Amino acid sequence: MTESVNSMIVNIKAFARFREVLGSGFTLDIPMDSSIKTVIQEIANRSPEAAEMLCEEDGTLKGYVIIMVNKKRISGHERESLVLLDGDEVAIFPPVAGG
Repeated sequence: MTESVNSMIVNIKAFARFREVLGSGFTLDIPMDSSIKTVIQEIANRSPEAAEMLCEEDGTLKGYVIIMVNKKRISGHERESLVLLDGDEVAIFPPVAGG
């Protein structure tokens, strides 16, 4: 079966405690021109625990979650609005702690 012209594949990687809930890596088949927000919603739909870890009650991405697209950190308004391309890699990290 061929990939739909109206969809694309993005590669998801999760790290640290997010990996425990989401797994280390998987792909999502999402509509073309989808944003980071769409990816987060798709991941949150996988389980209540994933939703609680990633999203505020209104469904927006929690401020402390670190998102990287193709090894570049995404912040500010891009966290909700950046449009992804077929084959992009989205990495999800918990907050960095240390001392």
